[in-house]
Amino acid sequence: MEPSAGTALYPLHRCKTIYLVRHAQGIHNVAGEKDFKAYMSHDLFDAQLTPLGWSQVDGLREHVKKSGLAKKIELVITSPLLRTMQTAVGVFGGENYTDGVSAAPLMVENAGHSGRPAVSSLNCPPFLAVETCREHLGVHPCDKRRSITEYRPLFPAIDFSLIENDEDVLWEPDVREANESVALRGMKFIDWLWTREEKEIAIVSHSGFLYHTLSMYSKECHPTIRDEVGKHFANCELRSMVLVDRSMLGSDPPGFNYPGKIPAGLDLPSDVADKKRVEEAQKN
Repeated sequence: MEPSAGTALYPLHRCKTIYLVRHAQGIHNVAGEKDFKAYMSHDLFDAQLTPLGWSQVDGLREHVKKSGLAKKIELVITSPLLRTMQTAVGVFGGENYTDGVSAAPLMVENAGHSGRPAVSSLNCPPFLAVETCREHLGVHPCDKRRSITEYRPLFPAIDFSLIENDEDVLWEPDVREANESVALRGMKFIDWLWTREEKEIAIVSHSGFLYHTLSMYSKECHPTIRDEVGKHFANCELRSMVLVDRSMLGSDPPGFNYPGKIPAGLDLPSDVADKKRVEEAQKN
């Protein structure tokens, strides 16, 4: 019987599970739906979530807790824009922050004029801001970030150490990043994930970044899978996917494998014995 072309086996230690999330509804989504030209408005600079967006965050948070996913995630990576960080801490953060607790909050009260209480960093995974998973760069003020100096007081427990520049030096007012460039940046981001030791990682990013990155990866897939992977994300949608290390980028040893033969002993398999019997017969 020939193996099915639709199935495959791969070593577990060469796989990671990622949970991709697009940010919840932002003020730019509402304005842009009414008039696309609104995306050029400086009033939408580093757009924050709408009240409806926060309701979407609450809904996804409930799903993450009920499904057991909250206990599996080892790291939360977020794009360093206001709407993605609000979504990330709202979905995956701890409970409401209480004064007197020694741990810094993930988000302070009313961050980004949210009207929301502070979010605790207790009993949740670490949060890491990564510039590589930002939205299309340039032209649209909603996709320009604030300085890290401004963000730190708002999100004290998010780790910004991987961001090299305090100011946003990547965003240009007159040049919009090409789709191909976004996809290549996304592929570099995915490769970088293999340098992380965590196996279950949540990533909170943006529609364009997720769409162009996944479209690039799904080119060689079956059309049904390609359509599923490559479609645009809804606001606050979560999709789980498995990354497979086919290029040997991952170097982690297998965590659940066991070498066997401990204590050592004779263990000639029957199929090897059959092969040896045939070889002996051929010699004679």
